[in-house]
Amino acid sequence: MKFLNYFIRKFLEKVPRKWPIPGVNHVILVASGKGGVGKSTTAAVTLANVKGLRVGLLDADVYGPSLPRLMNLSEQPELDKQDKMIPLTNYNGKCMSMGFLVEESEPIVWRGLMVMSAIRRLLRGVAWGLLDILVIDMPPGTGDTQLSISENIPVSGVVLVSTPQDLSLSDARKGAEMFKKVNIPVYGIIENMSGYVCPNCGHHSNVFGKVGGADKLSKDVGVDIIGYYSNTSLS
Repeated sequence: MKFLNYFIRKFLEKVPRKWPIPGVNHVILVASGKGGVGKSTTAAVTLANVKGLRVGLLDADVYGPSLPRLMNLSEQPELDKQDKMIPLTNYNGKCMSMGFLVEESEPIVWRGLMVMSAIRRLLRGVAWGLLDILVIDMPPGTGDTQLSISENIPVSGVVLVSTPQDLSLSDARKGAEMFKKVNIPVYGIIENMSGYVCPNCGHHSNVFGKVGGADKLSKDVGVDIIGYYSNTSLS
């Protein structure tokens, strides 16, 4: 047991400390346990609606980057004199995504180590300049990317996005517990697709699950509900 404790202590001494991203005051993650809940849209809308602050948006979903299309950006970033990528700009903010570096139709077929290398490049190899907030659009789940980001940079907090469906809420619960384990505050939960509102008559239908499904989750994990957002289109 003494040898094991000694080994663990020595290992922890070699674990790299968290280093802030130069020029970035706060990092906020937008995460979900399940894909397809509107997480990337939430991150993009957040960027577009923040006024009076210098905001950046980083797409950390290496396998399925969606921000290039959401932010209406397609060109490749240029490099500065320090060989750092210069983020593209649109809708009141700076953006960076793996999707800027590959063709939209080209699949990224990488093993975990290559993904981690790409994440480190996106974290450390971008010339963000001065930012009040960097919003990071996370991939769904509780895997390597989540752990890598939580271990490498200081994170101010995370916003979880879920739909009212039981499966989505179950995965969101796992996400909340994971972020608590790595000491990242969970600011709250957004219940997206909280029903469908007909654009013609205004009738509200619970086609995505019972509205308010996130209420029990918020009580169980001890975080607030930030808001409920309904859809006005099924396309």
